[in-house]
Amino acid sequence: MSTIKTGFRCGISSNVARLLLSVVLLGVTACSDDAVLKPGAGGAKARPVIAAKVALSAERVEVEAVGTSRALQSVAMRSRAAGQVTEVNIAAGQKVTEGQVLLRLDDRDERLALRNAEVELADAERLLARYRQTQGSGAVTESALDDAESAVARAQIAVERARVDLEYQKVVAPFTGYIGLSDIDQGAWVDTNTVITTIDDRSVLLVTFALPELLLGQIKPGQAIELSTWRKGSVVASGEVTSIDSRVDEDERTFKVRAHVDNSADILRPGMSFRIALSLMGNTYALVPEVSLQWGARGSFVWLIENGLAERKLATIVQRRAGQVLVNSELQEGALVVLEGIQMVREGQPVTVAEVRDFASNTAAKNALNPSMHLDESEKSHEVNGE
Repeated sequence: MSTIKTGFRCGISSNVARLLLSVVLLGVTACSDDAVLKPGAGGAKARPVIAAKVALSAERVEVEAVGTSRALQSVAMRSRAAGQVTEVNIAAGQKVTEGQVLLRLDDRDERLALRNAEVELADAERLLARYRQTQGSGAVTESALDDAESAVARAQIAVERARVDLEYQKVVAPFTGYIGLSDIDQGAWVDTNTVITTIDDRSVLLVTFALPELLLGQIKPGQAIELSTWRKGSVVASGEVTSIDSRVDEDERTFKVRAHVDNSADILRPGMSFRIALSLMGNTYALVPEVSLQWGARGSFVWLIENGLAERKLATIVQRRAGQVLVNSELQEGALVVLEGIQMVREGQPVTVAEVRDFASNTAAKNALNPSMHLDESEKSHEVNGE
């Protein structure tokens, strides 16, 4: 009799266990990410949601590099002749104009040589004039007349040479720029190897930097760049890429890029190093609000609203931005995705759109106009999300 009671209790326990297991499985199935609400089902009541429009935006690659600058024009001034300095008209930091005399050498010998050449030219011209006056009388042969003409030509060349030698006794600015330091004083002896000073035209700086060969073809002349120095609160300037090197360094696997940076305010100096920031555009993807992105068993997705029903669309993250996510998905520009009310949405859920927000495209436009601000906001967003 006791054996029969024990078996009866075991049978009841087994039935209860099966019933509980069935309830659990039914609940899991009902809560599954892939659950589909059928029309007419009790849970298929239309839910109000707030939607956002999908925008298309190009993937933006933010690149940083270190650049070194030089002046638009820069020369080390030397004299074309050797001699003693009689006049110095330079001071460090002074702005000079093209053709301005910077230094003079003792030119007394050269002035005398010019006067002597001019006298010899005058004599040769007078002799030639007399020969021509008597040319028809037969007193002067054609050979003598030719010799007189050659003498005049040689005298003219001698005068020009004397003028050049006299011109070499002064050093003039080849272009408008700023004078550097100089150790030359009046009375010093200089020769053709002596560096007198330097002149820099720093109205525009040429900034050269290297980029990985992976980016070759993505950057072109006209590309805008931003520069800043390394100290906190440093000066920020903008520039434009003007030329790209024709070869890749086979050791470093980089190629050189040169940009022009306006320095009309005369704040920057040649030789400074800069932190270069530029934004390169890649492929175009769908841009959706970050809060619209959900996660399921098959990865990330968004709820697309189509014909009044919610439809799951897989969306692979390409790039995170400030409040938005660039995703690789079958989403068309202007399509509506659920922004608020996501917790009530299931596959096939009827929805009513209470409001449509178009902030994605507006933010994308702002980011395109100000890529540096976009980068800062994106970095802050990543810090908040712990990425």
